[in-house]
Amino acid sequence: MARQIKIFDTTLRDGEQSPGCSMNLQDKLTVAESLASLGVDIIEAGFAIASPGDFKSVQAIARNIRGVTVASLSRALEKDIDASWEAIRDAESPRIHTFLATSPLHMEYKLKKTPDQVYEQAVAMVAYARNLCGDVEFSLEDASRSDLQFMYRVIEGVIAAGASTVNIPDTVGYAVPEEFAALIHSIRNNVPNIDKAVISVHCHNDLGLGVANSLAAAMAGADQIECTVNGLGERAGNAALEEIVMNLYTRKEYYNMTTRIDSTKLWQASKRVSKATGVRCQPNKAVVGENAFAHESGIHQHGVLANRATYEIMTPESIGLPHNKMVLGKHSGSHAFEERLSYLGYRVSEERLKELFDAFKNLADKKKTVSDRDIDAMVGGSLRGIPEAFKLDRFVINSGSSITATSVVRLELRDGSKVEKVAIGDGPVDASLNAVDKIIGGSEIKLEDYSLQIVDATDTGADAQGETHVRISRDGRTWNGGGVSTDIVESSIMAYLSAINAMLFELEQEKTRSAS
Repeated sequence: MARQIKIFDTTLRDGEQSPGCSMNLQDKLTVAESLASLGVDIIEAGFAIASPGDFKSVQAIARNIRGVTVASLSRALEKDIDASWEAIRDAESPRIHTFLATSPLHMEYKLKKTPDQVYEQAVAMVAYARNLCGDVEFSLEDASRSDLQFMYRVIEGVIAAGASTVNIPDTVGYAVPEEFAALIHSIRNNVPNIDKAVISVHCHNDLGLGVANSLAAAMAGADQIECTVNGLGERAGNAALEEIVMNLYTRKEYYNMTTRIDSTKLWQASKRVSKATGVRCQPNKAVVGENAFAHESGIHQHGVLANRATYEIMTPESIGLPHNKMVLGKHSGSHAFEERLSYLGYRVSEERLKELFDAFKNLADKKKTVSDRDIDAMVGGSLRGIPEAFKLDRFVINSGSSITATSVVRLELRDGSKVEKVAIGDGPVDASLNAVDKIIGGSEIKLEDYSLQIVDATDTGADAQGETHVRISRDGRTWNGGGVSTDIVESSIMAYLSAINAMLFELEQEKTRSAS
């Protein structure tokens, strides 16, 4: 019988620590809902003490997401553990995750503590956390560079103090698979009370071995793997959830291990995370990259047409990737559109369905065919749950190689009124965003990042949709936004407004909480 591996997802904590990957509360809730639907066992919702915003998002996830354990990370300090408990105490299944470094390098230069002091602190803080929460996980930071005998001592001590999960991180991606597997073997064979706890691993990808090390550890006896969607994480990222799951799924006869993950929802989860963070996967990313199931070579195409198994070791359908193009057009009805939304994994209210159907009709008038990718891009940007303080009404561009670009933009405000401004810039997009700034008084807003790509790589004509992602900053904080249109200037304005609306909504929420 296949052994079940627990999937501990830390996209919302370690993944969000990637530079430029910050998410607002609504984005985090959307991602958490997607993770719960995917079937992860534990969601690490954040680092509660890191900031008031982190605390609120962890608390909101704990209160709203069901059917999954919700964890908060904390240093091995009472104030951190108290903050974590306050944030997760309303969860259906709460977990406190606390950590302390155990490598000689970290103990000497970061902690400035002796091994005995580290041992005493680890045991005391696990006992403190256990008095608050029945489920406590302890991580030995930089375990792969720690002394074995000291690790055995710490692991035995924290399990005796109440830790039900002990995590062995390869914090800096230093390990190699055979070595890391041997480490897990040695822990299983040298810690007397190891049978009273789950062994977990958390592998970073600095040398590109995050997934390989995680799987090697599982083969050696680890029962929990910590990972992130799309492999997000600090520096080179973490072991990618989708790659771990599909390794176990595709090579089940080799690993003889399984997970609770519904693999047909992996594609959708990947896209949700990309939209929430504004960070897209590289095209050749394993499992969920744009080219993962693309075949350009004539030899490959011939083989796949004869038998898909010639060049596909897993099917697009197995990860939830639609295998054909959308056939809905301007003559399609709302029922067919609603069914396609359901197939793509979206559940929306009747009011939202009407809005989306109207948008679909407008798109169908501009395009001869509308693909599933078009629908996914259109719908995904509208599910953030953020009210539109500003909405694009119309714009007019005057641009050329011998004149300064000029843009006239008119926005509709929340109260229904409309404001129009004109601005110049270095090209039509820059001029349009400058006009938006004039309307909203956005002199303090800085455009940090801008990217544009075709939604469906098979579209090469004038009706191809452009999908724009932007990141804006103000007072050291960042927000993401996205927009989709057959006109790249329009998609750029929409993305910019999406980020601005996210910023205003979050600031208004914080002001309301402060007033109460």
